[in-house]
Amino acid sequence: MQEQTCAAKRPTPANWLMFVLPSLMGVFLFMAPINYQDTLTIPIAVLAKSVQALFEGMLTTIVTVLISLTAAATIATKLFKPQPILKSHFFSGLLNPTLPWFIVQQLGAVFVLMTYFGVGPAMIRDGATGGLVLNDLLPVLFSVFLFAGLLLPLLLNFGLLEFVGALFTRIMRPLFNLPGRSAVNCIASWLGDGSVGVLMTSKQYESKIYTEREAAVIGTTFTAVSITFSLVVIAQVNLEHMFAPFYLTVCLAGLAAAVIVPRLPPLSWKKDRFIDGEPLQGDIEAVPEGHTVVSFGLEQALAKANEVTSLRKVAIDGIKNAADMIFGVLPVVMAIGTVALVIAENTSIFSVMGLPFIPYLELLQIPDAAAASETIVVGFADMFLPSILASGIESDLTRFVIAAMSVTQLIYMSEIGALLIGSKIPVKPWELFMIFILRTLVTLPVIALMAHIFF
Repeated sequence: MQEQTCAAKRPTPANWLMFVLPSLMGVFLFMAPINYQDTLTIPIAVLAKSVQALFEGMLTTIVTVLISLTAAATIATKLFKPQPILKSHFFSGLLNPTLPWFIVQQLGAVFVLMTYFGVGPAMIRDGATGGLVLNDLLPVLFSVFLFAGLLLPLLLNFGLLEFVGALFTRIMRPLFNLPGRSAVNCIASWLGDGSVGVLMTSKQYESKIYTEREAAVIGTTFTAVSITFSLVVIAQVNLEHMFAPFYLTVCLAGLAAAVIVPRLPPLSWKKDRFIDGEPLQGDIEAVPEGHTVVSFGLEQALAKANEVTSLRKVAIDGIKNAADMIFGVLPVVMAIGTVALVIAENTSIFSVMGLPFIPYLELLQIPDAAAASETIVVGFADMFLPSILASGIESDLTRFVIAAMSVTQLIYMSEIGALLIGSKIPVKPWELFMIFILRTLVTLPVIALMAHIFF
């Protein structure tokens, strides 16, 4: 009888194929670095760019229509309370949001219509505010969400996370107090796009793979800026020839922030409980006696792959992922991103908030400390704004510091911040601002040290 039980549990060739083929496909699409149009990127980003090229000039209209239809459908759901929608967990979450999210969603629809048709206050529809979000950001996010959402099950459903989790748990746990599988999120963000990392983290939190603390830490710390965007930032401050030392500095500063910031409030206040309130019971990735990390990882991965009984259900999960991000998050990005950029462009709030950093910058011996201070907090609105403001500063060292700082600050409300707020990841706007400030304080000494070495 025991022999029969063991035989029944032994993985079959079909079980191995169910783990290996989709996982390899997912690794290739989300993590394989490829050279495309003279830039380093990943296949999923190439697919997104292909959609942008195919529908060039139309994506802005498509996004406007989708956000407007979502807002209208939400109003209809609130007014008429159709039972088929309210009884569906997916459609209810999408079209019956809580009052605060309903207001944000409607605001996003108002902003997108004002910007698209060129009506209303100019400061909302200007090319540096609502126009920037609608014309430059949302088409990119739409394309990324479309493919990342559809293909994300390749990473999540077939055992890859379980295998990687066992391999990396002895690195990620001691250093960052995170599951080993979070390394997948980081790599996908680093090589591709931070929005992919947010999408992955949110879906894993909803699936009870990450706890509240783990999701918040990964979403705010490991959704790293892509290599491609880092190239754009360093080019903006006319230091392209310094890219290698620049990116080394970014990596060292990001590592320091990843080790220190999660151990401070507000991230340290987050609980190790799942989305349904159930507390974490032990480490599911802990390697038991009699196993190596590889053998245990394979056992977990094959067990996960064995749970897949219907590829149709996997495909439906992918469609839901894409729909959830496109219809649920794009209006939030439009609303919050526009408001943040309006404040940055039309008020001196961010400049005033940067004044307390002048003594800190002087202590770190950064030239033009007063001018540099104006760029520090404005990065909370948009990651590219500090580099734009820094382009007029004479000191190469200062421009280097500002460019590296803007990349390592990580949380900016025109994209990543708005995505985090629009997702299920348990972080509040004020917490994001606190994490942004902490990341700035922690990374600046590292960046300044490296800058003084290079200059």
